[in-house]
Amino acid sequence: ANGEKIRFASLSLVGDPLDVEPLGSAENRSSFGTGPGNEEVRVRQQRIGLGSAEFIITVAAETAGFRADVRDFANQVVLTLVVIGAGLVGAVFLQVRVGLRPLVRLRTSLGEVRRGEADEIDENLPVELAPLAVELNALIHSNREIVERSRTHVGNLAHGLKTPLSVISNEARTAAGPFADKVGEQAEIMSTQIQHHLERARMAAQRRVIGVSCEVEPILSRLTRAMSKIYRERDVELEGAMPDGLRFRGEQQDLEELAGNLLDNACKWANSRVVVHVRQLQHGEATRELFELAVEDDGPGLSQEERREAVKRGRRLDETVPGTGLGLSIVADLAGLYGGRLELDRAEIGGLRARLILPSV
Repeated sequence: ANGEKIRFASLSLVGDPLDVEPLGSAENRSSFGTGPGNEEVRVRQQRIGLGSAEFIITVAAETAGFRADVRDFANQVVLTLVVIGAGLVGAVFLQVRVGLRPLVRLRTSLGEVRRGEADEIDENLPVELAPLAVELNALIHSNREIVERSRTHVGNLAHGLKTPLSVISNEARTAAGPFADKVGEQAEIMSTQIQHHLERARMAAQRRVIGVSCEVEPILSRLTRAMSKIYRERDVELEGAMPDGLRFRGEQQDLEELAGNLLDNACKWANSRVVVHVRQLQHGEATRELFELAVEDDGPGLSQEERREAVKRGRRLDETVPGTGLGLSIVADLAGLYGGRLELDRAEIGGLRARLILPSV
């Protein structure tokens, strides 16, 4: 090219030309070209002056080995980065898992307290979390003390009010005349109201206890056996399905009172059959953990208006049946205190269906 004459060519070219661009006026240049066998070669050109003569020396070498070395180096770099990255991910995972283990222990211990399986949180934690566990235990103990004081006050109030009312009622019964009858009537109303509100206060105090729960199946089984004996003369058959392991988030005596009132009411009005159903509500049916206790009887049932009246305190729909009229109202109030509800409807077996929704663990 450019009239340059080849003075010397190596035998490796075997007579074939080396296809490279002319150096031109540059002193040197490195580039890629095509070798005798159309293989890629790397070319280095250098201008050299010898006296008055000037020569351009061109050296070329195959790039196959060079490319192979680059690929090997790239593979080694990638492998090294992968190993380092996997090591870093593993180290971070272990660090987080080990570092969060005390928090998992704290959460587990708090869950045991909430379910009633432990009285307090385990304080054997790292120094960063131990003060938190201590403060939570202090809060739990303080809550229990407040509840115990509330129960004591409720009991004292009940004793202080019921005794004078009993005296008034007795004096009214021994006297004769409209005045005595009126005093006895009003004393009975006052006694009913006091019983209702004291019972509500007692239940509200119990509702504030932290970490109290009880298993449902043993309580209901015990109550159904007791009701079968109490109403043996009426030949009432109690049947139902009660799953094992279901726990009520509350006091055992409250669940006994709730279920006992519903079972007693059903047995009073049933002709021959009472059915009890218990099931855990699914997430689609409730936004939190709840369970359903349904009690059905094959008695006369209630109309829609009668169902509304039945949950009013002291309201008795039939004076011939013994009772204070507080049963269903107490159930409705107590269920509301626990964040649940009582629903009355028509039973599939013909009578009344009482559906109680309560929190579970």
